[in-house]
Amino acid sequence: MSRIQNALIPVIFFALSIQNIQAQDAAIPRLIWKVNKVDLGSLLEEEGSKVAEFEFTHTQDSLFFIEQVITDCGCTTVDYSRGTLRVGESGKLKVSFDPSSTAGFFSRMIVVRGNLIGSQDTLYIEGTSIPMPENPALAYPQKEGNLGFRLDKINLGEVLTNGPKVKQVEIFNFGKEPILRKELTYTGPDYIKVFQQEAQILPNQRGLLDVVYDGLGKEELGYIEDQVLLTWAQENAVSLEVIANIFEYFPPIPKEQLNQVPQLSISPAEIDLRGISANTIHTKMVSLTNKGREMLEIRKIQGNCDCLLLEIPKMTVDPGESIELKITFNPKGRKGIDQRNIYVFSNDPLNSVQSIVLKSRVE
Repeated sequence: MSRIQNALIPVIFFALSIQNIQAQDAAIPRLIWKVNKVDLGSLLEEEGSKVAEFEFTHTQDSLFFIEQVITDCGCTTVDYSRGTLRVGESGKLKVSFDPSSTAGFFSRMIVVRGNLIGSQDTLYIEGTSIPMPENPALAYPQKEGNLGFRLDKINLGEVLTNGPKVKQVEIFNFGKEPILRKELTYTGPDYIKVFQQEAQILPNQRGLLDVVYDGLGKEELGYIEDQVLLTWAQENAVSLEVIANIFEYFPPIPKEQLNQVPQLSISPAEIDLRGISANTIHTKMVSLTNKGREMLEIRKIQGNCDCLLLEIPKMTVDPGESIELKITFNPKGRKGIDQRNIYVFSNDPLNSVQSIVLKSRVE
């Protein structure tokens, strides 16, 4: 080995060591945040600014302090711990958001820079800002006694079984007396709860209801309709329809297990009956096959119409096995282009809900 090569070895080793130290150093976060995103939910313009709070812990031996906080909008103001922190000590950062600055969904970014090299973190706040309407009677046309709502139904949308979902619902008080939170009583299913955010909603003012839906507690999948009754006083009894689509939650699957889990295959996934008579009942067979290596469990089969009759011989399918789904369609009372959707819920973690489309032209 030449003298030049011998001289280069320590240099290369030193450079690689520095890179390794830098890589290790960069991998260690300067600050540990409890959360880096806060959902402020629905914000009524007239209630003023809402504050999101972030808490962090300093992890390094060096003394730390926040040098600069940058926001992407003048609608946010920030207050934060300005003292110097030692390792293990904690600080807070409070972000105040003005909902009058926007309407609808918002997402704002906050960049926090510290005195140590590499100490820069990005935080987020998000939510929905609701402006005060000029004409409440038009904005809240659905009346229940003295109370006004935007819609006649509360739609939770998709609800997963891994935790309750919360939806904020606006309510306007058209009456002459305040709506008191302490007087609210709820009658309905145990898996739905309703809470009033404000201690009171004054006459000609509005507030928010928190509708909490526990998908796991329902113990059913698919499209669900429920009726709930809210009562504040004798003249303020409100019956509301709550709808939701409940889907089973599956945690992420490791790559090496993808071929082991149940796998549902549907054939055919689309059926075209073409031109049919409204007076003739039609029957089709669809094959449900388990292409995985574990037992497939059919949780539920749901159609979007009472005109469908759905039958299967059993609710479990062995690996490699196929069973037949019998679909009976009664088009009586229908005319023109028609499409029916059938949803198959299973324990296939990659495709837990699959659909079958039934098309026709009813003459």
